[in-house]
Amino acid sequence: MSVALDFENQVLAIEKKIAELREASKIGDIDVANEIKKMQTKVDKMLSQIYRKLTPWQKVQVARHPERPKFADYLRGMFTDFVELSGDRLFADDQAIVGGFARFEGHKCIVMGQEKGNDTESRLKHNFGMPRPEGYRKVLRLMELADRFSLPVFSFIDTAGAFPGLESEERGVAESIARCMEKSLKIPTPFVSVIIGEGGSGGAIAMATSDYVLMLEYAVYSVISPEGCASIVWKDETKASLAAEVQKLTASDLLLLKVIDGIVREPVGGAHRDKAKTVEALKKELLTYLAKASNSTSETRLATRRKRFADIGTQFLAGR
Repeated sequence: MSVALDFENQVLAIEKKIAELREASKIGDIDVANEIKKMQTKVDKMLSQIYRKLTPWQKVQVARHPERPKFADYLRGMFTDFVELSGDRLFADDQAIVGGFARFEGHKCIVMGQEKGNDTESRLKHNFGMPRPEGYRKVLRLMELADRFSLPVFSFIDTAGAFPGLESEERGVAESIARCMEKSLKIPTPFVSVIIGEGGSGGAIAMATSDYVLMLEYAVYSVISPEGCASIVWKDETKASLAAEVQKLTASDLLLLKVIDGIVREPVGGAHRDKAKTVEALKKELLTYLAKASNSTSETRLATRRKRFADIGTQFLAGR
């Protein structure tokens, strides 16, 4: 049974009953299969109705769900022969970023992602998915290797943003993010990115300046968190739900604005309710977009990628 979000409380009671029935069936010789099936059908129907009407702020909560699949889940479920590369060759190894060589459905590639962790120990180890400058310099190193060996790149974005601590600023976090974006626009190999949870600020776009940017259905992607936006605009963090509404940070909004290129549908009730199904759905989409990115010359690919980002927002401004 998944951790319930506040807008799922009506489903929680039924899921608890299902869990109790399953336990009872293990103890005694009781056939509860039909009853469980009926109740599960009811849960699926309720979740479908709830998730069809989610507000932007509720989607932010889903994107932050503690049981949502992390980069490690996609790495295990989609890639083989993974060889991790550590360190930036300048300062240290930032484990908020995990990346290296791998194979994707037989294709040699570079894969990298922001890892949040799944429990207290791993979250501390990965700094809650908030990279420091050396993390982005590791990304830069990976992209340079992709360029050198003509390997396609896959990046998975899931971060509230780059780590904002003093040491991060002292070591040049803004410069390291800018270098990643600059390098992204120069490597001629196919490059596909996907926002799997939170896509926060420059910490996200440093790894998403690619040929195609995909988003999971309930992921979010914005220049600042709703809480941060509310505290700046209204001087009141409690207006985060209003900020989420005006920020246009959901996948459906960003597809309309042409900031992203595609939406990967999630299982009923969100990716955290069926990780295997989510991984399989994303794998199919990545294969499709890898083929699209590969179906052009290096020169055309680079020119299209640069124009893609230069054109973001122009249609919106033209219509004002």
